[in-house]
Amino acid sequence: MDERIPVVFDSYDERFAGGHGDDYFERLFSGGRWTEGPVYVPSGKYLLFSDIPNNRVLRWDETDGSVSVFRSPSNYTNGHTLDRHGRLISCEQGGRRVTRTEIDGSITVLAERWNGHRLNSPNDAVVASDGSVWFTDPPYGITSDYEGERAEPEIDGCHVYRVDPVSGAVDIVADDFERPNGLAFSPDESLMYIVDTRRNHIRRFRVEPEGKLSGGEVFAECPEGQFDGIRLDETGRIWAACADVHCFDPDGTHLARLRIPEPNVSNLVFGGRKRNRLFVTATGSVYSVLLNINGAAKLPRD
Repeated sequence: MDERIPVVFDSYDERFAGGHGDDYFERLFSGGRWTEGPVYVPSGKYLLFSDIPNNRVLRWDETDGSVSVFRSPSNYTNGHTLDRHGRLISCEQGGRRVTRTEIDGSITVLAERWNGHRLNSPNDAVVASDGSVWFTDPPYGITSDYEGERAEPEIDGCHVYRVDPVSGAVDIVADDFERPNGLAFSPDESLMYIVDTRRNHIRRFRVEPEGKLSGGEVFAECPEGQFDGIRLDETGRIWAACADVHCFDPDGTHLARLRIPEPNVSNLVFGGRKRNRLFVTATGSVYSVLLNINGAAKLPRD
């Protein structure tokens, strides 16, 4: 698919002046029911993304533009990320678990219970430089059969969790959310930003030693629609999916809006060889645009 659509950036602050690249989007895929969870895999030059209600994960190949099925059924997988070894980390809403796809294609379960109780439906995940996996656990995959399997929750509340890289222990790191959703570290991993979709804001936490969080003040209120996925660029600016894509300075200033051709943006990720290609999942499609902005780089492993 080679479809080009004009890019419209609304700049609200002079610090964002000229903060874009191409003047057109490329629509890479359409025809999904609800696309989500994009992750760029640099070793293979491809993008993986979920089509949750269709219970599949799709693969867009950067070398020839083809789209193929990567995994079906996918346990209604939502968010994806890569660990420090390039292995795929997936949040399975249907399986109610977080998994890792090994190099040989086998699946390792990283988290599926807390204190003996099944998780709700893991939604999005990030990996720290120490190898710990942090994820959110709202109930979207168990409230109906549309994006998972209808079931009663076994845990009182919707929390944010951390999987210890050594022991594998699953611990709650934040327990005062209504619907925790997208999450992301600052480039130096001193801060973590977490979306609460029900309250429609982003909160900011300080990352303390031994995998603890402190603070949690409201960082930004949603300007339109509902906050969903978030990612950061190398300057620490927060790019947030809602009705469109909105960019916030680390001081909380609303810098700009990138208008997306479809009404509901679910998630985004920086990819490409230089991390300056923004991939956006919106309703049933996937878009990309080449920017003069680079996504945050992962810190090296110790």
